Amino acid sequence: MNENEVSDELLKEIELKYQAINQKTETQLEGLLWSKPITYWDYIQTDALLSLQIQRTTLPDEMVFIMYHQVNELIFKMILWEMKQISYCENIRTEFFTERLMRVSRYFDMLTTSFSIMGDGMEVDQYMKFRNTLTPASGFQSAQYRLIEFSSTDLINLIDYRYRGTIDRSTSYDFAFEHLYWQAAGKDYQTGKKSYLLEEFEKKYKKVFLAHMQEYNTINIWQKFKQLPELDQKNPALVEAMRHYDHTVNITWVMQHLNTAKKYIDQSGKGDGEATGGSDWKKYMHPKYQRRIFFPELWSSDELENWGVEM
Repeated sequence: MNENEVSDELLKEIELKYQAINQKTETQLEGLLWSKPITYWDYIQTDALLSLQIQRTTLPDEMVFIMYHQVNELIFKMILWEMKQISYCENIRTEFFTERLMRVSRYFDMLTTSFSIMGDGMEVDQYMKFRNTLTPASGFQSAQYRLIEFSSTDLINLIDYRYRGTIDRSTSYDFAFEHLYWQAAGKDYQTGKKSYLLEEFEKKYKKVFLAHMQEYNTINIWQKFKQLPELDQKNPALVEAMRHYDHTVNITWVMQHLNTAKKYIDQSGKGDGEATGGSDWKKYMHPKYQRRIFFPELWSSDELENWGVEM
């Protein structure tokens, strides 16, 4: 095919595109004639992105803290983007499932190794000063991370282990929500009283969470796996990808977060040992206590019994 034939074929495809939406091709081409060429900074929205770092103190290392968490949220968005492709893919192939899930795992691998930026990238003195201006805000309030959890597994696996016996797939979303494992970080189950941290979090995001819980009830990662033909569920590469993702998110990444928090909050000798949000963070974060496991059926009884213990 020569150059003229390629151009003619391309023009035909362009015409078909605009005919399909009842638009004139000539009008669209004329608009292209006068359009401004794209630049890197306009496409990436660099100026807007770099204007979002607003410090609350004069301490230089607070800027590191802010940017680090903003990068985390961008990566969480990338993860949700990949997970949505798995969840909404009809007749999904194991190769596609495995490839997309490994993308997600690599993002979490990157998040795990990036804790060295937090662990070694800030002066303890500065951190212990500016963190007081963050109270009662907390990383606990990352809504995107909660959406990742809802997109990963059945709700029963996110329920506080003390209440799993009272909940099944027929339980209302609102009741299940009140017994999610992370409620323990801001709720007194004896009185039902919630902390300000949790109240504000729910005020802003509860409707979003309930809608997402319902949306992904039958299309979360675990459900998509179980909907595969039985032979595909035994695909070694896919099973390994599922296990790698589960272990990375619920043990490796969590423990890196916990160990970094310990360095600043618990081992520095310069604070009161409490989280900014007031949670019992050591028990809330450690995987051996809450036993967050997305895909329990893919682990042996010994592996389940010792979940997080080796850390």
